[in-house]
Amino acid sequence: MERTLIIAKPDAIQRGLVGEIIHRLERKGLKLIGLKMLSLDEPILREHYAEHVEKSFYEGLEKFMKSSPVVVMAWEGFECTNSVRILVGATNPRAAEAGTIRGDFAMGTGRNLIHASDSKASGQREVSLFFTDDELHSYDKSEYNDIYEPHERD
Repeated sequence: MERTLIIAKPDAIQRGLVGEIIHRLERKGLKLIGLKMLSLDEPILREHYAEHVEKSFYEGLEKFMKSSPVVVMAWEGFECTNSVRILVGATNPRAAEAGTIRGDFAMGTGRNLIHASDSKASGQREVSLFFTDDELHSYDKSEYNDIYEPHERD
């Protein structure tokens, strides 16, 4: 099964939207395999956002991500990274479809509630950046029989 990372950013924490975010991902049929609240520091932010460190917006992004605790979550499911990206919506919330998390709850690009892995490879890398193997849980999710075809459950 594919794994992906979601970070409920400081604005999601401050606005009390973590439960809504989890609810929507669970309703989709994804499996939550890791969850923790933490405060991010400069080293982990620089590693996580390595492709953005030299960009003009990075300093503000780092400051924002350190402004409040965040909730990091590891999710699992068949081709889940793409499914999560669809549920989350466009990076610019004003362009996000109604019905997506960003489309329903966010307005500003710098305050778009969620980080979601952008590819299967990123999901694997990001999950391992925030979680040890001991913090990820493997368990049977009985509803998978009603969500996936047999070949999609492997």
